[in-house]
Amino acid sequence: MLALVAVHALTAVIAPRLVRLWGRNALYLVALAPGATLVWAFTHAAGVRGGAPVVETVPWVPQLGLELAFRMGTLSWLMVVLVGGVGALVLAYSARYFRSDDPGLGRFAAVFVAFAGAMLGLVVSDDLLLLYVFWELTTVFSYLLIGSDPAKRASRRAAMQALLVTTLGGLAMLAGFVMLGQHAGSYRWSEIAGNLPGGGYLAVAVVLILLGALSKSAIFPFSFWLPGAMAAPTPVSAYLHAAAMVKGGVFLVALMGPAVAEVTPWRPVLLTAGVVTMFLGGWAALRQTDLKLLLAYGTVSQLGLLVVMLGAGTRDTALAGAAMVLAHALFKATLFLTVGLIDHAAGTRDLRELSGLGRRAPVLAGVAALAAASMAGLPPMAGFVAKEAAVEALLHGSGSDLMVLAGVVLGSALTVAYTLRFLWGAFASKPDTAPSEVATVSWPFIAPAAALALAGAAAGLLAPAVDRLLAPYADLYPSAEPGYHLALWHGLTPALGLSVLAVAGGAGLFHLLRRRERVPAALRLPFDSATVYARVIGGVDRLAVELTGATQRGSLPFYLGVILVVLVLLPGGALLIGAPWPQRFHVWDTPLQGVAAAVVIVAAVLAARALRRLTAMILVGVAGYGTALLFILHGAPDLALTQFLVETVTIVMFVLVLRRLPVRFSERPIRSSRRGRVAIGVAVGAVTAGMAYVATGSRQAIPVSVGFPDEAVSYGGGKNIVNVALVDIRAWDTMGEIAVLVVAATGVASLIFRRAGDLHRRADIPGDGRAGYNRPRWLTTGATTRTQSVVLQVVTRLLFHAIVLFSIYLLFSGHNAPGGGFAAGLVAGLALAVRYLAGGRTELNGAAPVDAGVVLGAGLFVAVGTGVGAMLLGGEFLQSAVLDFHLPVLGHVHFVTSVFFDVGVYLIVVGLVLDILRSLGAEMDRQSETETESETETAESREKELV
Repeated sequence: MLALVAVHALTAVIAPRLVRLWGRNALYLVALAPGATLVWAFTHAAGVRGGAPVVETVPWVPQLGLELAFRMGTLSWLMVVLVGGVGALVLAYSARYFRSDDPGLGRFAAVFVAFAGAMLGLVVSDDLLLLYVFWELTTVFSYLLIGSDPAKRASRRAAMQALLVTTLGGLAMLAGFVMLGQHAGSYRWSEIAGNLPGGGYLAVAVVLILLGALSKSAIFPFSFWLPGAMAAPTPVSAYLHAAAMVKGGVFLVALMGPAVAEVTPWRPVLLTAGVVTMFLGGWAALRQTDLKLLLAYGTVSQLGLLVVMLGAGTRDTALAGAAMVLAHALFKATLFLTVGLIDHAAGTRDLRELSGLGRRAPVLAGVAALAAASMAGLPPMAGFVAKEAAVEALLHGSGSDLMVLAGVVLGSALTVAYTLRFLWGAFASKPDTAPSEVATVSWPFIAPAAALALAGAAAGLLAPAVDRLLAPYADLYPSAEPGYHLALWHGLTPALGLSVLAVAGGAGLFHLLRRRERVPAALRLPFDSATVYARVIGGVDRLAVELTGATQRGSLPFYLGVILVVLVLLPGGALLIGAPWPQRFHVWDTPLQGVAAAVVIVAAVLAARALRRLTAMILVGVAGYGTALLFILHGAPDLALTQFLVETVTIVMFVLVLRRLPVRFSERPIRSSRRGRVAIGVAVGAVTAGMAYVATGSRQAIPVSVGFPDEAVSYGGGKNIVNVALVDIRAWDTMGEIAVLVVAATGVASLIFRRAGDLHRRADIPGDGRAGYNRPRWLTTGATTRTQSVVLQVVTRLLFHAIVLFSIYLLFSGHNAPGGGFAAGLVAGLALAVRYLAGGRTELNGAAPVDAGVVLGAGLFVAVGTGVGAMLLGGEFLQSAVLDFHLPVLGHVHFVTSVFFDVGVYLIVVGLVLDILRSLGAEMDRQSETETESETETAESREKELV
């Protein structure tokens, strides 16, 4: 089963390419994927009929107990047949429905077959979480199919409406799944069904699941999204809204029915919602003049009937419901395809404009008549067999079942009425309407619809065979009487009499309405769920606008203030109410820590009061250096080194940015506002300090870091615990962090460089640069127009290479001494920053004549390659190996392979700093020079004009 889903996924990937090569005929090849599903299902028919479900399990996330668990019983087999068979025929139909030059045909083919694969996964999933994944995939793919023409507003609106309604229902359903799975200790439905909770817990879970099922199958009050989805192309409607997507909720009801039919909310919710849906859908169908909309409302009505049959909770109604699932897919898909044929042949779907089509296209009329007879419940069609079974089952039920039976008969009469309206509107000759001009319909175009119509007739004629296939599912329900069996003829029974009554009543209603030139206004209901939906969505939009206007005011202090106030109120409140404060208060280990803390506090206060941006930035840096001093006093030289380097690089980056900003901060806020900000700042500082103090002083478990010293030597082969933890023990964390660095560097570059060409030319050397000379130079002085410091150039000449060598030393010594790839990369980045400050962007590009993106990519490649190499050698991803060997000159060498991972970190940090220097430094210089030159040229041109 997983292989079949994978085949659909692969077909979806290559479908656009196939369409580009062979045009619309490629859809015949795409149809092989669902066709293979149909063939596979038929090969397992005998086993499923014998009570041996097909089971397949593939581990997914073993650590979390998740697995790809599939199970195909009788019900799933029926759905697989429909998903595969109808899907293949609709794709074959689409090969003639669309033109080869239709825009988006390749996308349609890919999304359609992907939807078929998701639907296949849904109906064979035994794990409820896996079922939910496929459930939401069908929602996403249906959104893409319904909105396949983004240029049409109606398509976009209908797609969004279907997405919102079914997604919200799906979330409620997921909550119900989690409730059942957590209670049972397993998410396999085959195990949950025998281990259900009781009482209100189960009732709540059932109601949540039913919300998802009813919204998916467009059952009242969620019926409004289905007619709107008719904005999709006709093949989409024939598949999604007849045989696939809308059957998802019906399938879920049928799947869970044998286990939860006795739960209190089950029958009342499903029977009430189903009968109301039958009536409202049939009533609305009688008002439609668009044939496709008529079928859409008819589909809503039929889905209500299916929910009634499968929700009644008895063996015989379940058998009738399964038979109706089969019959409905066959006749409704046929009728939708027929509407597409009519639209292509006559150029319209409006029954007021169609006339005489039956005489001009008799084959098409015959196909439609077969399907319509099944929809109306006329013999010998499958629809008659299924409806007869439903009426018979309800006749022998309780008093509530008889009330439901009355609703079913009334709904069936409405079905007959709108079926006759469909046939009359599409094919009859109307005296007051000119005969329709009909184009020739090719046999390949009409063959899929004809095959589905004939399948509906065959299912009716072979009702005993269908009974033998579907009875194993129905037998899952408890039954006190001998089971009912599907048959075309049971004799003159009360059920047959009620069927005749429904047909006669529907025919009478149709003729009554046909006498009127217009559908009477009385057929319009006083309320409309679509209007309710529109008002709710409008209210939500209005609320969003008001809330956005009140909170998103473009003020950074306001945004930050809201975040900080929440921090003070929630964690701060919890800290005051129930925090386990330590009994012993420890101020410091040495008074020097108090001195360093005082430096940090004074620098922070002065930074908050500074008027100049540069002054505030320097004071913030002093606070950072004070923090590094605290690390040293606490015995953490690695952290202190990293903190010193980060603060230094940060100061350089701030200076680059502050060049383009005003010297002073903007006007200070009023005194009352300042007081509020000071209060928030003090409160945040107190809460943060309190949380840190409580967290560190209230530890009960043994820290995981206790074993790090021994693991650093035995596992990582190094004595620097911090570095070994980064590249060995917690290498996965480091991998994620360097990936974030790569993304950050890319984001900075894309924001600063205005055009893609500038981005690709960022390593080019401007001016005379390296052109015009062949001898190597340390600094290309005179290449830029700004005044440069000779002292800084001389110092740079003396120190640059020493700094680079020092960074390499830190890189290779970091496993046993303070250092490592991150610190070494920062040191190398500072060396490049000095070159830039000494000689500008020309000198920076001369010192590093390589694109920063190449350096970043090389670092990520080396880091990932280290992990992959370990796997190829039989270890785990990022696992290190310790090598001890003797070299003639160097003597004993202790080498750990994680150094390659550290090299990758080193390159990424260097690439990040280089990218920022080029973006915030060199590129901003170039833009400033361009602006200056432009202003100069403008001034000169104005002077010439004045002269």
